[in-house]
Amino acid sequence: MSSHTQAPVKRITAPEITARKGKEPLVVLTAYSAPMAEILDDHCDVLLVGDSVGMVVHGLPNTIGVTLDMMVLHGKAVMRGSKRAFVVVDMPFGSYEAGPEQAFQNAVTLLKETGAQAVKVESGPTVAATIAYLVCRGIAVMGHVGLRPQAVNVDGGFRAKGRNQSERDKVMQEALASDAAGAFAIVVEGVAADLAGEITDMVKVPTIGIGASNACDGQVLVVDDMLGLFDWSPKFVRRYADLRGEIATAAAQYAKDVRARSFPAPEETYFAK
Repeated sequence: MSSHTQAPVKRITAPEITARKGKEPLVVLTAYSAPMAEILDDHCDVLLVGDSVGMVVHGLPNTIGVTLDMMVLHGKAVMRGSKRAFVVVDMPFGSYEAGPEQAFQNAVTLLKETGAQAVKVESGPTVAATIAYLVCRGIAVMGHVGLRPQAVNVDGGFRAKGRNQSERDKVMQEALASDAAGAFAIVVEGVAADLAGEITDMVKVPTIGIGASNACDGQVLVVDDMLGLFDWSPKFVRRYADLRGEIATAAAQYAKDVRARSFPAPEETYFAK
Protein backbone atom coordinates (compact mmCIF):
# COMPACT_ATOMS: atom_id res chain seq x y z
CA MET A 1 0.00 0.00 0.00
CA SER A 2 1.39 3.41 -0.98
CA SER A 3 2.49 5.74 1.78
CA HIS A 4 1.39 8.73 -0.30
CA THR A 5 -1.91 10.28 0.57
CA GLN A 6 -4.29 11.17 -2.24
CA ALA A 7 -4.09 14.84 -3.22
CA PRO A 8 -7.22 16.79 -2.33
CA VAL A 9 -9.47 17.86 -5.17
CA LYS A 10 -8.71 21.47 -6.14
CA ARG A 11 -11.68 23.79 -6.37
CA ILE A 12 -12.28 25.91 -9.43
CA THR A 13 -11.23 29.52 -8.79
CA ALA A 14 -12.65 32.93 -9.67
CA PRO A 15 -9.87 33.66 -12.22
CA GLU A 16 -10.62 30.32 -13.89
CA ILE A 17 -14.29 31.29 -14.14
CA THR A 18 -13.39 34.66 -15.65
CA ALA A 19 -11.02 32.97 -18.11
CA ARG A 20 -13.95 31.01 -19.56
CA LYS A 21 -15.27 34.18 -21.27
CA GLY A 22 -16.23 33.24 -24.82
CA LYS A 23 -15.12 29.62 -24.38
CA GLU A 24 -16.95 26.49 -23.25
CA PRO A 25 -20.19 27.65 -21.55
CA LEU A 26 -20.21 27.68 -17.76
CA VAL A 27 -22.59 25.25 -16.09
CA VAL A 28 -24.23 26.66 -12.97
CA LEU A 29 -27.01 25.34 -10.73
CA THR A 30 -28.32 26.38 -7.35
CA ALA A 31 -27.71 24.14 -4.34
CA TYR A 32 -28.94 24.46 -0.78
CA SER A 33 -28.00 21.18 0.92
CA ALA A 34 -25.00 18.89 1.30
CA PRO A 35 -26.55 15.87 -0.48
CA MET A 36 -27.62 17.94 -3.49
CA ALA A 37 -24.23 19.68 -3.65
CA GLU A 38 -22.51 16.30 -3.66
CA ILE A 39 -24.67 15.09 -6.56
CA LEU A 40 -24.15 18.26 -8.61
CA ASP A 41 -20.46 18.77 -7.87
CA ASP A 42 -19.10 16.64 -10.72
CA HIS A 43 -21.32 18.31 -13.29
CA CYS A 44 -21.21 22.03 -12.43
CA ASP A 45 -18.53 24.67 -12.66
CA VAL A 46 -20.34 26.87 -10.14
CA LEU A 47 -22.80 26.08 -7.36
CA LEU A 48 -24.87 29.09 -6.37
CA VAL A 49 -26.31 29.14 -2.87
CA GLY A 50 -29.11 31.40 -3.99
CA ASP A 51 -31.45 33.41 -1.82
CA SER A 52 -34.08 31.54 -3.85
CA VAL A 53 -33.69 29.08 -0.95
CA GLY A 54 -36.28 31.21 0.85
CA MET A 55 -38.92 30.29 -1.72
CA VAL A 56 -37.70 26.83 -2.69
CA VAL A 57 -36.94 25.38 0.74
CA HIS A 58 -38.63 27.63 3.28
CA GLY A 59 -41.87 28.38 1.42
CA LEU A 60 -41.54 32.17 1.44
CA PRO A 61 -43.48 34.15 -1.20
CA ASN A 62 -40.31 35.90 -2.39
CA THR A 63 -36.67 36.38 -1.37
CA ILE A 64 -37.21 39.47 0.81
CA GLY A 65 -37.52 37.46 4.04
CA VAL A 66 -34.23 35.61 3.61
CA THR A 67 -31.72 36.35 6.37
CA LEU A 68 -27.94 36.28 6.60
CA ASP A 69 -28.20 33.38 9.05
CA MET A 70 -30.17 31.36 6.51
CA MET A 71 -27.51 31.96 3.87
CA VAL A 72 -24.77 30.94 6.30
CA LEU A 73 -26.62 27.74 7.21
CA HIS A 74 -27.14 26.65 3.60
CA GLY A 75 -23.72 27.86 2.49
CA LYS A 76 -22.05 25.64 5.08
CA ALA A 77 -24.07 22.66 3.88
CA VAL A 78 -23.14 23.18 0.23
CA MET A 79 -19.45 23.53 1.08
CA ARG A 80 -19.58 20.27 3.04
CA GLY A 81 -21.16 18.45 0.14
CA SER A 82 -18.99 19.78 -2.68
CA LYS A 83 -15.29 19.45 -3.45
CA ARG A 84 -14.47 20.95 -6.85
CA ALA A 85 -17.19 23.41 -7.88
CA PHE A 86 -16.74 27.14 -7.27
CA VAL A 87 -19.28 28.13 -4.59
CA VAL A 88 -21.01 31.52 -4.54
CA VAL A 89 -23.39 32.66 -1.80
CA ASP A 90 -26.07 35.28 -2.38
CA MET A 91 -26.04 38.33 -0.13
CA PRO A 92 -29.66 38.59 1.02
CA PHE A 93 -31.88 41.66 0.89
CA GLY A 94 -30.84 44.25 3.48
CA SER A 95 -27.30 42.94 3.91
CA TYR A 96 -25.48 45.27 1.48
CA GLU A 97 -27.72 48.12 0.32
CA ALA A 98 -26.82 50.55 3.14
CA GLY A 99 -23.30 50.98 1.80
CA PRO A 100 -19.93 49.37 1.12
CA GLU A 101 -18.98 49.08 4.80
CA GLN A 102 -22.15 47.18 5.66
CA ALA A 103 -21.65 44.97 2.62
CA PHE A 104 -18.04 44.25 3.58
CA GLN A 105 -18.90 43.18 7.12
CA ASN A 106 -21.70 40.89 5.96
CA ALA A 107 -19.67 39.46 3.09
CA VAL A 108 -16.85 38.67 5.52
CA THR A 109 -19.36 36.87 7.75
CA LEU A 110 -20.64 34.80 4.82
CA LEU A 111 -17.20 33.82 3.59
CA LYS A 112 -15.65 33.16 7.00
CA GLU A 113 -18.54 31.11 8.34
CA THR A 114 -19.28 29.10 5.20
CA GLY A 115 -15.87 28.80 3.56
CA ALA A 116 -17.45 29.77 0.23
CA GLN A 117 -15.35 31.57 -2.37
CA ALA A 118 -17.52 34.48 -3.46
CA VAL A 119 -20.69 36.45 -2.89
CA LYS A 120 -23.34 37.68 -5.33
CA VAL A 121 -25.13 41.03 -5.20
CA GLU A 122 -28.04 42.31 -7.27
CA SER A 123 -27.52 45.48 -9.28
CA GLY A 124 -28.75 48.96 -8.41
CA PRO A 125 -27.65 52.58 -8.58
CA THR A 126 -25.11 52.23 -5.75
CA VAL A 127 -24.02 48.62 -6.16
CA ALA A 128 -21.07 49.17 -8.52
CA ALA A 129 -19.30 51.18 -5.82
CA THR A 130 -19.99 48.37 -3.37
CA ILE A 131 -18.57 45.76 -5.75
CA ALA A 132 -15.40 47.83 -6.18
CA TYR A 133 -15.08 48.27 -2.40
CA LEU A 134 -15.39 44.52 -1.80
CA VAL A 135 -13.08 43.45 -4.63
CA CYS A 136 -10.26 45.76 -3.57
CA ARG A 137 -10.51 44.22 -0.09
CA GLY A 138 -10.11 40.66 -1.32
CA ILE A 139 -13.71 39.54 -1.82
CA ALA A 140 -14.70 37.96 -5.13
CA VAL A 141 -18.07 39.32 -6.28
CA MET A 142 -20.53 38.06 -8.86
CA GLY A 143 -22.87 40.71 -10.25
CA HIS A 144 -26.55 40.31 -11.17
CA VAL A 145 -28.47 42.48 -13.64
CA GLY A 146 -31.87 42.44 -15.32
CA LEU A 147 -34.74 40.98 -13.35
CA ARG A 148 -33.88 41.50 -9.68
CA PRO A 149 -35.88 39.22 -7.35
CA GLN A 150 -34.98 41.40 -4.34
CA ALA A 151 -36.72 44.35 -6.05
CA VAL A 152 -40.03 42.52 -6.34
CA ASN A 153 -41.84 45.10 -4.21
CA VAL A 154 -40.60 47.99 -6.34
CA ASP A 155 -41.33 46.23 -9.62
CA GLY A 156 -44.67 44.83 -8.50
CA GLY A 157 -43.73 41.28 -9.38
CA PHE A 158 -41.22 39.21 -11.32
CA ARG A 159 -41.12 40.89 -14.72
CA ALA A 160 -38.74 40.41 -17.63
CA LYS A 161 -36.54 43.45 -18.30
CA GLY A 162 -35.21 45.15 -21.40
CA ARG A 163 -38.38 45.25 -23.47
CA ASN A 164 -38.23 49.02 -23.92
CA GLN A 165 -35.34 51.37 -24.55
CA SER A 166 -35.17 52.94 -21.09
CA GLU A 167 -35.01 49.52 -19.44
CA ARG A 168 -32.43 48.33 -21.95
CA ASP A 169 -30.24 51.32 -21.25
CA LYS A 170 -30.52 50.83 -17.49
CA VAL A 171 -29.67 47.12 -17.59
CA MET A 172 -26.74 47.73 -19.92
CA GLN A 173 -25.38 50.54 -17.75
CA GLU A 174 -25.58 48.36 -14.64
CA ALA A 175 -23.82 45.50 -16.42
CA LEU A 176 -21.01 47.75 -17.63
CA ALA A 177 -20.68 49.31 -14.17
CA SER A 178 -20.48 45.89 -12.49
CA ASP A 179 -17.86 44.82 -15.02
CA ALA A 180 -15.79 47.96 -14.50
CA ALA A 181 -16.08 47.61 -10.71
CA GLY A 182 -14.36 44.22 -10.80
CA ALA A 183 -17.09 41.56 -10.74
CA PHE A 184 -15.60 38.24 -11.94
CA ALA A 185 -18.88 37.22 -13.64
CA ILE A 186 -22.38 38.64 -14.06
CA VAL A 187 -25.73 36.88 -13.87
CA VAL A 188 -28.14 38.22 -16.51
CA GLU A 189 -31.72 37.35 -15.57
CA GLY A 190 -34.97 37.68 -17.44
CA VAL A 191 -33.98 39.98 -20.30
CA ALA A 192 -34.71 40.04 -24.02
CA ALA A 193 -32.42 37.78 -26.03
CA ASP A 194 -30.83 40.52 -28.12
CA LEU A 195 -30.03 42.55 -25.02
CA ALA A 196 -28.41 39.52 -23.38
CA GLY A 197 -26.24 39.16 -26.47
CA GLU A 198 -25.27 42.82 -26.42
CA ILE A 199 -24.34 42.68 -22.74
CA THR A 200 -22.27 39.54 -23.33
CA ASP A 201 -20.42 41.27 -26.17
CA MET A 202 -19.82 44.46 -24.18
CA VAL A 203 -18.55 43.15 -20.83
CA LYS A 204 -15.12 41.59 -20.30
CA VAL A 205 -16.29 38.93 -17.85
CA PRO A 206 -18.56 35.92 -18.42
CA THR A 207 -22.31 36.39 -18.40
CA ILE A 208 -24.41 33.65 -16.83
CA GLY A 209 -27.93 33.64 -18.20
CA ILE A 210 -31.20 32.68 -16.61
CA GLY A 211 -34.07 33.47 -18.92
CA ALA A 212 -31.60 35.41 -21.06
CA SER A 213 -31.02 33.17 -24.12
CA ASN A 214 -28.08 30.99 -25.08
CA ALA A 215 -26.06 34.07 -26.11
CA CYS A 216 -24.62 34.20 -22.58
CA ASP A 217 -21.31 32.62 -21.55
CA GLY A 218 -23.08 30.16 -19.26
CA GLN A 219 -26.44 29.21 -17.81
CA VAL A 220 -27.94 28.86 -14.33
CA LEU A 221 -31.22 27.37 -13.19
CA VAL A 222 -32.80 26.74 -9.81
CA VAL A 223 -32.10 23.05 -9.40
CA ASP A 224 -35.58 22.28 -8.02
CA ASP A 225 -37.14 23.81 -11.14
CA MET A 226 -34.81 21.86 -13.42
CA LEU A 227 -35.68 18.62 -11.62
CA GLY A 228 -39.43 19.22 -11.82
CA LEU A 229 -40.11 19.44 -8.09
CA PHE A 230 -42.81 22.09 -8.51
CA ASP A 231 -46.08 21.90 -10.43
CA TRP A 232 -45.25 25.24 -12.13
CA SER A 233 -42.02 26.73 -13.37
CA PRO A 234 -41.08 29.87 -15.33
CA LYS A 235 -41.03 29.91 -19.13
CA PHE A 236 -37.24 29.82 -19.27
CA VAL A 237 -36.96 26.54 -17.33
CA ARG A 238 -36.42 23.24 -19.09
CA ARG A 239 -37.44 20.32 -16.90
CA TYR A 240 -34.93 17.50 -17.08
CA ALA A 241 -36.87 15.24 -14.71
CA ASP A 242 -40.27 14.91 -13.02
CA LEU A 243 -39.17 14.29 -9.46
CA ARG A 244 -42.43 15.71 -8.10
CA GLY A 245 -44.31 12.91 -9.85
CA GLU A 246 -41.78 10.25 -8.85
CA ILE A 247 -41.83 11.32 -5.21
CA ALA A 248 -45.63 11.34 -5.15
CA THR A 249 -45.72 7.85 -6.69
CA ALA A 250 -43.17 6.55 -4.17
CA ALA A 251 -45.02 8.13 -1.23
CA ALA A 252 -48.32 6.65 -2.41
CA GLN A 253 -46.78 3.16 -2.66
CA TYR A 254 -45.18 3.54 0.77
CA ALA A 255 -48.51 4.58 2.30
CA LYS A 256 -50.23 1.60 0.65
CA ASP A 257 -47.63 -0.83 1.98
CA VAL A 258 -47.76 0.57 5.52
CA ARG A 259 -51.57 0.37 5.63
CA ALA A 260 -51.48 -3.18 4.31
CA ARG A 261 -48.78 -4.12 6.85
CA SER A 262 -46.59 -5.34 3.99
CA PHE A 263 -43.89 -2.93 5.11
CA PRO A 264 -41.68 -3.67 6.89
CA ALA A 265 -41.33 -7.19 5.54
CA PRO A 266 -39.21 -9.90 7.25
CA GLU A 267 -36.13 -8.87 5.26
CA GLU A 268 -36.48 -5.35 6.71
CA THR A 269 -37.01 -6.53 10.30
CA TYR A 270 -34.59 -7.39 13.15
CA PHE A 271 -35.07 -10.70 15.00
CA ALA A 272 -33.60 -12.10 18.18
CA LYS A 273 -30.66 -14.45 17.66
